Amino acid sequence: MSEMNVLPFPLNRRNFLRTAGGAAAAAGLSVAAAQQSSSAAPNKVEPPPGEHAATDPKTKTPGPFRNDDQRVGFAVVGLGALSLEAILPAMAKTKYCKPVAFVTGHDGNLDKGMKLARQYNVRPEAVLHYSEYEKLAQMPEVKVIYIVLPNNMHEEYVLRGAKLGKDILCEKPMATTVAACERMIAACDKAGVKLMVAYRQQYEPNNRALAKMIREGKLGTLRSFIASNTQNQGREDQWRLKKAMAGGGCLPDVGIYCLNAARFLSNEEPYEVSGTTWQPKDDPRFTEVEATCSFTLRFPSGLIASCNTGYAGHSSQFYRVEGVEAWGALEPAFGYHGNKLMMSKLVDGTETQMQPRIQEQDQFALEMDHMATCVLKNLPPHTPGEEGLQDQKLLEAIYESARTGKAVKVAVPSKPTRGPEPVAEG
Repeated sequence: MSEMNVLPFPLNRRNFLRTAGGAAAAAGLSVAAAQQSSSAAPNKVEPPPGEHAATDPKTKTPGPFRNDDQRVGFAVVGLGALSLEAILPAMAKTKYCKPVAFVTGHDGNLDKGMKLARQYNVRPEAVLHYSEYEKLAQMPEVKVIYIVLPNNMHEEYVLRGAKLGKDILCEKPMATTVAACERMIAACDKAGVKLMVAYRQQYEPNNRALAKMIREGKLGTLRSFIASNTQNQGREDQWRLKKAMAGGGCLPDVGIYCLNAARFLSNEEPYEVSGTTWQPKDDPRFTEVEATCSFTLRFPSGLIASCNTGYAGHSSQFYRVEGVEAWGALEPAFGYHGNKLMMSKLVDGTETQMQPRIQEQDQFALEMDHMATCVLKNLPPHTPGEEGLQDQKLLEAIYESARTGKAVKVAVPSKPTRGPEPVAEG
């Protein structure tokens, strides 16, 4: 994660106004001062091109990047929209990763894979049909298999990948059942390979900045978490609206972001959940899955998380964490781009809002670099299979509550579900 200019606590009102409100004025004054200086000292010596004056802000040089031969090779399994529009473009922004193989072709057509192979300099021989998946075992350049398939296919390709001796990065949700998650973890443990679930927001700079502030007590004791992640889902024939393939509707797809954020930010596990779902009868998109789900999580500390998610409403993405001393919020939140962190705190008796300046980075690049770092240094991933398993247990409890109309008790894990904090890689 890059450095951020976060207004420090404690903070008085004068300093805050000077820092937040004075930035624009300072910029204007600096221009005027530069003009004055230029007219008063026409013989001033400027720094050579490419060098900075002592008063100029220092810039950061990206990298260091590993050369192509040293990068960790990824086999991308599944070439749908997420791979094409987010994951593969992000690969070019990573420090330590490169695509070396593609697995695709449900219809027997490898044209898409071959086109991408030319674009990303992947050998044609490394473009495989799903039936040829096991050929990855004979490709030593493949170190990590990144599974980007419909949810119900995650288990099969993790189990088969583990037998190949390859470390695995799996998209969220981890699977469609608790039992499947448990089998995936067991198979990777038995094979001695790493299993990471792609919770990109846990690597995103704004989320990590807020989590750090919470850990440092800058919000005080947490009291509530409020979140919404909704969208108006498209055509009715897509796999996300098929229960057998997705495991549910909006809840496992976009609602899981609210659920995971509550757990990740609070660093707590809920002991009780309650939920309600709505499945309209007059919308052909929702003959199998819910269109809306609202759920509540109760935590041992007294924190209550209230979350809403949907597939049939205008796009809305935000969350707010409320503590005794301050609140922190992301709005928008959960997106691939444009997430913005805001905080509010009493300063000299006045409610004062502040927005830390945090450089945006590609979340997919950050999470893939984390996986590559774990491979290079033999470290456990920050979001291992146990993190995905815990979310799946809570998803199933929320559905049970929605069916029965009663709150459901859930077991708090006996040990942490997350691994060590990721090192800043971006």
